[in-house]
Amino acid sequence: MTRYLTLAACQLGPTSRTASRRDTVDRLIYLLERAATGGADLAVFPELALTPFFPRWDIEEGAELLSFYEASMPGPETTRLYQAAAKLKIGFSIGYAELVRDGDRIRRYNTADLVGRDGRCIGRYRKIHLPGGDEPTPATTVTLERRYFEPGDLGFGVFDFAGVRVGMAICNDRRWPETYRMLCLNGAEVVLIGYNTPSSLDEAPEMDHLREFHSHLSMQAGAYGNTLWIAAAAKAGMEEGQMQIGGSCIIAPTGEIATKATSIEDEVVLYRSNLDLIATCRKVNFNFANYRRPDQYRLIAERAGPI
Repeated sequence: MTRYLTLAACQLGPTSRTASRRDTVDRLIYLLERAATGGADLAVFPELALTPFFPRWDIEEGAELLSFYEASMPGPETTRLYQAAAKLKIGFSIGYAELVRDGDRIRRYNTADLVGRDGRCIGRYRKIHLPGGDEPTPATTVTLERRYFEPGDLGFGVFDFAGVRVGMAICNDRRWPETYRMLCLNGAEVVLIGYNTPSSLDEAPEMDHLREFHSHLSMQAGAYGNTLWIAAAAKAGMEEGQMQIGGSCIIAPTGEIATKATSIEDEVVLYRSNLDLIATCRKVNFNFANYRRPDQYRLIAERAGPI
């Protein structure tokens, strides 16, 4: 019998700097309800779905900065989302800013959780490929993720969701081939990705017209080369002065975009994914056990960049 999993990418329009967590969670619950009504088994929300993309701002340490982080998930406001998922019997992945108290030290991560149909957390991923820097740089689009987050320390975990092997990645992770290969080697069948991507880069405005193309290109290549289903959800539209691409989509193991968002606002895109297509793609092109040569790839792990 053919195995299917109906996926939903829950795209979010802009979130204002003054939006309350309660209002944002209300939006997420509404999108989750729409996904469930459409028959979705599993939904993905964007990176930092509970807040605006605050790493674009130069914020001093203090109460305002801490307000963007979650000390626990679910927390006082987010519990309602988990309860809604359990009521609707739909799983989801959500990106958020995680705050961890490790003795006297506070650690902060750009994180995504995988939640089951019962509203319980199945797995956690912390973003590994952090872009930007610690301080704003002239003529460069500001992203201070390396100030506000540590690189992820949980590896590329793959988790069981109703008999389907699911992994996660966050934004810049999707641009690196190693992300998909690690998830594939760990047994992933489906990868959920949330992202925030500006439509223009100050350092390369001549490539502005390629921003969404490059986003899809990296994910399509990752899906095809690793025989994965990918569901990716964007934060889109003009958010506090910065335009962000949409393009939320679901991509097949053939590398084809099965469905894509048509707006830069709150939107749900759905697709009934044939999981058996993975085996077909491996049979046709990617019999990993027979054709891969790990002994010839050591440089990939030993050297960060070309010399």
